[in-house]
Amino acid sequence: MRDVYRNPMLYYLLAPLLVAVWPLFVWAAYLPQAQESWDKEQSYYVEGQTYILDILRMDPDRLDLAANSEVSGEFSYAKAIDRVANLCRIPASKCDYSAGGVITAGNKKKQQARIKLTDVDVVQAATFLSRMQSTWVKLTCDKISLTKDKALPNQWDVDFTFWYFY
Repeated sequence: MRDVYRNPMLYYLLAPLLVAVWPLFVWAAYLPQAQESWDKEQSYYVEGQTYILDILRMDPDRLDLAANSEVSGEFSYAKAIDRVANLCRIPASKCDYSAGGVITAGNKKKQQARIKLTDVDVVQAATFLSRMQSTWVKLTCDKISLTKDKALPNQWDVDFTFWYFY
């Protein structure tokens, strides 16, 4: 049996045979699979476009937030939180925040803020988070903590931790 592996004639026949079979295998197996993947990705694209159009139809204010001129300029947590809280109909008495100083690491600057919303419902909290992050691109939410008020059915205390990168 070992003589078969040592015989160079086997390799002279096997290598060209494998090279000849490889294009047939690609034609029979890989190309149809690639076409199916392409069709699936195209359907995902169309489905995503319809979702985007539905979102814009249901909430056209998202485009106004992106085009608003107040967004440009120097970022301030006080202005940002006040503006978004007013848009979400959260009174100032239910919104408390504390912002840290600007931290410089290397050539990058960042600032942290903790925001506490008290006695809000889940929709208000989600809208607040969505508008904060869609209005300021460099703002990221690091942590969210929800605490349910046991006395009321849909009242929550929500703690956000945001980071803004300059």
